[in-house]
Amino acid sequence: MPQTTEQALKQAVLYTDEVDYAFIKLPPKAITAAAGIIAEIGEAFCSLIADKDEVSLVIPFEAIADFEKRLPGKTLSPTPYRLITFDLELDAALVGFMARISTTLAQANVSIIPFGAFSRDHLLVRRDQVEVALAALRRLQSEP
Repeated sequence: MPQTTEQALKQAVLYTDEVDYAFIKLPPKAITAAAGIIAEIGEAFCSLIADKDEVSLVIPFEAIADFEKRLPGKTLSPTPYRLITFDLELDAALVGFMARISTTLAQANVSIIPFGAFSRDHLLVRRDQVEVALAALRRLQSEP
């Protein structure tokens, strides 16, 4: 039987690594440099998304100084972010999981940047909102 959103919400462990992350926009042709940076960092959480208009890179905030020269034309998020991982393997057929999470956090006035890995979902939340986000998510998990 497929996993339900309610089951997944109740079973998910909320994990944060307490690392400050930078969200960076680069020009489209910077994809090779961005991929190289992620390969060199080798951290548990980094992200690279490329589309026709830009490259988006998520790396630990402290790594920016190490790679500054390889990030020409960057736009840096004005605030550091924190990671929240829903530490549970999610069924690929699961419907509504992120919708419930985003609705709950919108009602708590928390801005999110969602990321989906193969089997787990993650959020980036502004560092100054992470405690509010975690409290709202724990309330959601405790709903009957």
